[in-house]
Order: sequence, then C-alpha cells, then structure tokens
Amino acid sequence: MRIPEVRPYWEILNQKRGQLILKRVFDISAASILSVVLALPMTVIAVMIKRDSPGPVFYRQERVTTCGKHFHIHKFRTMVANAEKIGTAVTVGADPRITRIGAKLRDHRLDELPQLLDVLKGDMSFVGTRPEAVKYVEQYSPEYFATLLLPAGITSEASIRYKDEARLLNAASDVDLTYMKEVLPAKMAWNLNSVKHFHVLHDFQTMIRTVLAVLGKNYES
Repeated sequence: MRIPEVRPYWEILNQKRGQLILKRVFDISAASILSVVLALPMTVIAVMIKRDSPGPVFYRQERVTTCGKHFHIHKFRTMVANAEKIGTAVTVGADPRITRIGAKLRDHRLDELPQLLDVLKGDMSFVGTRPEAVKYVEQYSPEYFATLLLPAGITSEASIRYKDEARLLNAASDVDLTYMKEVLPAKMAWNLNSVKHFHVLHDFQTMIRTVLAVLGKNYES
C-alpha cells in the first residue's frame, strides 16, 4: 500500500478524515436499523434456500478489503454446494451452478443482504469497491491497490454500470482471462475515480442509483 501509484489517492483521503468518520457512523447506524427491519424477510429467504437445495444458507468466501485485510464475506447461497470447486470464481449469466431460488435472489441483489453483518464488523461499507477474491487481487496492477484504501462496498458506481457482468462473461471462452483483461480494468476506472472524488454525498447518490438500477434503470458503462 506504500507504493508510489497509491500515494496520490492516500493524500486525497487523508484530507477527508471527517468525511471518513461520517461514512463509518452512517454505516453503523444504517446497518443496525436495516438488520432489525430485514430480520424477518431474511429469515424467510433462509428457509427458501434450505428447501430449494441441499447445503448451507450462507456462502462464505475469502475476499480482500481495507489495506489488504482478508475476510470471509457473508452472502445468501445462490449456487449448489461446493460451487467454487466445480467452476470459476466469476459467475456467468447461464451458470448451471445457480439454483432456482438463487437466480431470483441474484436478479434483485437480495443475496447480498447478509453483508449487513460485514458492514457492522467494519469489513465492508455500503458504498465502496466490490471485494474481490484473493486470486484476482494478487494480479492487480499497482494503481488498483488504491481501491483498498477504503473498505470494500456492497455497491459502487462500477457495480451499477456493470450490473449485467455475468451476462457479459457468458460468451467468453476463458472467463477468468476475460474478466482480468477486459471487465476488471473497466470497473477499476470507475472505482479509482470514486476514491479520487470520495465524498459522503457521492455515497448517498450511489445508493440511490443502485436502487434505481435494481428496479430496472439502465446506466451506460
């Protein structure tokens, strides 16, 4: 994290410590309220997952967040058990590993509701670069590490613009290679811009755009 390519981003964020504190206060407050409000719907989803296919309710995978810290993300399981052993870490549109209930959860991003736990723990924020699997972070170009100056996020401008990422990768002959060479660089351009222009108000705007995107609004990538 002390490489020259990251330094300019660190200097920008270092001048916004008040904004960073406000961001964390908002994360804790909003996540606490939503955890209570969504407790019943999340319980119903958990029951549906157990009835739909054998395996655990939650999917846990090692991801990378602030300053390179590793953590295990919480998501509702949307694939068959042990899916990571029978396919790539990136999901394609017609992925046969996705369960019936999992497809519905993914369409509306409901599989990400358990990440409220990760927000409360401080491993994630509501807005920030989506946490990547370790094997992809290990292949980052130097400047990409600047995205790890902030906590990983449930949503981001990049994830809004590339909400159909799985479908984009569906036709790729080598999914991992296509992701690293084509999709990730495009997403990182958005992520790095968000770090450079970080402001809590921008976070709120991104959250509103995320809701609109889930409801069907399209944003050009």
